[in-house]
Amino acid sequence: MPTKTIYHRMKFLNQRMMANYRRGFGPRGVVLLLTTTGRKSGLPRETPLQFEEVDGDIYVASARGREADWFKNIRAHPHVSVQIRERKFDAAAEIVTDPGRLADFLELRLHRRPFMVRLIMHLFDGLPLRFSRADLETLGKEKALVILHPIQAGSDMQPAGEG
Repeated sequence: MPTKTIYHRMKFLNQRMMANYRRGFGPRGVVLLLTTTGRKSGLPRETPLQFEEVDGDIYVASARGREADWFKNIRAHPHVSVQIRERKFDAAAEIVTDPGRLADFLELRLHRRPFMVRLIMHLFDGLPLRFSRADLETLGKEKALVILHPIQAGSDMQPAGEG
């Protein structure tokens, strides 16, 4: 099945996942709900995404790279809202496109969730089950990473550029 078709079908599944998430069901330990502002409509757009928390920041990667709608929305409007289980907060989104930093993130995910992440990268990205750091950096050229920095009440948001 072509990748574009997979992502089209995922939109339907995402709606069901978000409804279940709000009811307390599903993979709430690895999935968050991200609300961005639509770059064209200006309306709130919600997306379930896998995440990793590192030193108080939240890392989410775009499987579709820079083509994902939520990623394009962040480019236009880096102020986002996040829900992790019952915890809700605003965040400033930092875009990361450096393949080395993306490879670092993939290695972190592989360390924390070796079976799930290796399987996803094999099935959706075509990586062999045994791969090297160079393979991860090559994959990183096609992906994008966003670091969500929680905004403390009363602080100014500082959107960060790509890097």
